[in-house]
Amino acid sequence: MSSESIRTAPATGPGRRTVVAAVGAAGLTCALTACSSNDGTSDAAGSGKAADGGSSVLASTSDIPEGGGKIFGGAGVVVTQPTAGTFKAFSSTCTHQGCAVGSVADGVITCPCHNSQFSAADGSVKRGPATEPLPAKKITVSGDSIKLA
Repeated sequence: MSSESIRTAPATGPGRRTVVAAVGAAGLTCALTACSSNDGTSDAAGSGKAADGGSSVLASTSDIPEGGGKIFGGAGVVVTQPTAGTFKAFSSTCTHQGCAVGSVADGVITCPCHNSQFSAADGSVKRGPATEPLPAKKITVSGDSIKLA
């Protein structure tokens, strides 16, 4: 056989399956990022814990609207005021698939991932797909300061 009859295959790029898998992974990453996004009602800055391990002020009572609430993403808590002067706190992690809840309005805490809704008064499920309530978190109200206990 002469050296002139040997041919090499041209270099090829990634296979179709590799490209489809990469695009799917990128799409999944975007979807998961969207699940953890917020609508501006969250406060991701603080964890609610002081450097010495004690509690620190999460919010002022005037920051929490009556019938609504505020999400503190860094502390993993949502604080609500279901009725005037009554403050409640719950985990901000949806019990359906672990997304962060996204809003609190009209007595309802809503998860943006699959639209599960929870009561701002007791964390119970108002609309699924979630089947478990939001776990309560302990807070203390002293004067006009709300602290995570």
